Amino acid sequence: MSYSYECFNPLAGAASPWQALHGKDVVKSGEGIFKIGKLNDKRLIWDDAKAFLAVARAGTLSAAAEQMGVGIATLSRRVERLEEALGAPLFVRQQSGYQMTEDGTALVPAAEAMEAAAYAMRAGCDDRITISGTVRLATAENLATALILPALPALRQAHPALTVEIVTDIATVNLHRRDADLALRMVRPERGNVILQRLGVLGYGLYGSRDYLEAHTAAPDAAGYDTHDFVGWGEAQGHLGPAQWVERILQGRAPAVTTTSLSTQIAAVRAGLGLAALPHFLAREAGLTCIDGDLGLDQAIYLVVQSDLAQAARVEVVAHFLRNLVQGNKDMLSGG
Repeated sequence: MSYSYECFNPLAGAASPWQALHGKDVVKSGEGIFKIGKLNDKRLIWDDAKAFLAVARAGTLSAAAEQMGVGIATLSRRVERLEEALGAPLFVRQQSGYQMTEDGTALVPAAEAMEAAAYAMRAGCDDRITISGTVRLATAENLATALILPALPALRQAHPALTVEIVTDIATVNLHRRDADLALRMVRPERGNVILQRLGVLGYGLYGSRDYLEAHTAAPDAAGYDTHDFVGWGEAQGHLGPAQWVERILQGRAPAVTTTSLSTQIAAVRAGLGLAALPHFLAREAGLTCIDGDLGLDQAIYLVVQSDLAQAARVEVVAHFLRNLVQGNKDMLSGG
């Protein structure tokens, strides 16, 4: 299985994204604000275009605001300001979320080109700056071993003077105590001076080995679970969602075996000891068969950064790497 980490590249020779959309000249102001001719006599602000893209991608204000790390009211104002500047509605506000209008849909490629150009400009500056030092990243072991480490050589190649210290004993890491500079985790922090972004979803399913399923022919549904063996979790992991799910299904029966880590859960299932609730991307990589792809156990993946370190170049580089990595592999992680 391959993992992707893509960097934005400069748009060499590309037409201005706003010019591509409107056929008008773009003037760059000294304040870093883009202006399209005399369009409604309003200036187009890059932050507003970013807000538009976030809502277009997330579908709701709340999800987009969480991903950008800003308040819902702030995000709404930015979208409204862009609509006013363009003189056209970009979204239809519905109870279920934000639906793009034709004008909104037409604007997406140009806004994405602006996004790529902005990253390219930043990359040009970064090329002249040596990013060095140590960044301490707290994350779950399964994300570290199967997702982050395989992609880390790309980051090392771009920034050889940067050291990433990965801490996988995430249960003991407390961002409030500043045990780490940033974290990629499935638990939303309840306190601390941090910036939070929801990057994606870690999806779970019920998995078994091919040999086990061939030997146990009863349909593994709600009515047939009592004929199946399960791999459970140790007592210390009893608070985990998958552990509680298995306990409910067993209805007082003992599991075939209990383990205390995802790697041993997968090994037990591969050995044919029973069924287990596992992350899709790990179970599929292990060659296991999915019996039920929707257990109601999906977890949000959060990027959490210490607020006072968010602008530090070394931390920002790692945070950008993680955003690209998770969002570039969102289908694999969710099980889609």
